[in-house]
Amino acid sequence: QVQLVESGGGLVQAGGSLRLSCAASGLTLREYTMGWFRQAPGKEREFVAGVSRSGGSTEFADIVKGRFTISRDNAKNTMYLQMSSLKPGDTALYYCAASDSPGSSEVADKMAQYLFWGQGTQVTVSS
Repeated sequence: QVQLVESGGGLVQAGGSLRLSCAASGLTLREYTMGWFRQAPGKEREFVAGVSRSGGSTEFADIVKGRFTISRDNAKNTMYLQMSSLKPGDTALYYCAASDSPGSSEVADKMAQYLFWGQGTQVTVSS
């Protein structure tokens, strides 16, 4: 059965860094476009970052550009989100997701494009 498991969340002070990991099982990660979404209390789930199947193309939400980096290690069936210069506004539950959107170099940035989701890992940034 397909399973995506996020890890690496926690409590960090503003300006700090965290690296989130997404370990996949039941699917071969290299066959899927991957992405990260987040949802804060009282807000809609929003796109954070995406990476193409090959890892050659990435896309970031404007609010995290220059601070977050997305990467994937298909051999390890794992995706990562490196977060730096964290702000209190980054506080949210972060979700890993996998998409079967066609194309090896395309990035998906819409929730509807994703088939599989993890349960989320909490990131809390204190001021």
